[in-house]
Amino acid sequence: MKILAIAEQRDNKLKKTAFEVTKAARTIADQMSAEVIALVVGENTHTVAGGLGGYGAHRVIAVDDPGLKLYSTTAYAKVIAEVAAKEQASMVFFAATAMGKDCAPRVAVKLDAGIACDCTALRVTAGDLIALRPVYAGKVATEVRVNSAVKVLTLRPNVFSTGTSSGSTASVEKGTVQLAGGDFGAVVKEVTQSSGKVDVAEADIIVTGGRGLKGPENFKMIEELASALGGAVGASRAVVDAGWRPHDEQVGQTGKTVSPSLYVAVAVSGAIQHLAGMSSSKYIVAVNKDKDAPIFQVASYGIVGDAFDVVPAMTQEVKKLLGK
Repeated sequence: MKILAIAEQRDNKLKKTAFEVTKAARTIADQMSAEVIALVVGENTHTVAGGLGGYGAHRVIAVDDPGLKLYSTTAYAKVIAEVAAKEQASMVFFAATAMGKDCAPRVAVKLDAGIACDCTALRVTAGDLIALRPVYAGKVATEVRVNSAVKVLTLRPNVFSTGTSSGSTASVEKGTVQLAGGDFGAVVKEVTQSSGKVDVAEADIIVTGGRGLKGPENFKMIEELASALGGAVGASRAVVDAGWRPHDEQVGQTGKTVSPSLYVAVAVSGAIQHLAGMSSSKYIVAVNKDKDAPIFQVASYGIVGDAFDVVPAMTQEVKKLLGK
């Protein structure tokens, strides 16, 4: 049995989810006497792929092509499906990132495989892989068994621990897939990225602001608290819809699903759609002047008070504690 772990990279740097997916694959492989093959797709990825050996990959395959430097839905799906078929992989693990959510279903179709999305836990029972995944906007968790011969799963970021690298490296094999112009359904012409900005989907600490902040100019105090904590800035859907913050910061059912170690919700009421995207966070701190706000039902710690008084005070205390 073989498990293919799709390791994402950006600009020839492996993303944190690459290590999470590889480690999760190895944990399952050890219980099923399976081999873990990590796959990295991009340009010149062989230079960084070997490090996946420290997180449990028995083998690493790098498919390098100048046309794969930037993500292409159709091209990446073809590459991954062909490698999976060639290796006769029984399982394919993706991270439930924007790329994984987009690519995994296409790969499943190509492999005639069943798929379980946004899994938050995996276990092996009587030789079968059982996945736990949230449904109904996170109100219910269901156990899923994929019955097809080939199984595709996406794993929620920040839920599966990477542990620490063993320090070992794996030899990197060169994978080859013939690509033609027709394999690229869309071509990226330009990428604009905020320098130094922490991706909310992978951040271990997130400070999210809601509509109760009254205006975009007041997000400065959210940014200051996030900076003091070394975290990312998040936003509720109402804030994004109002044009106060960019969509890539939106947390919730129609935004990004996050599972940080610390989630600070400031002036966020806690609509069910928002809770679906962050309720699996390890610790949740809520700041809201409405003591009956739904966010307090999932919060580990709650502060009933005006955000304009509480957040600056929190920021100062964090800076003192961390010596900033």
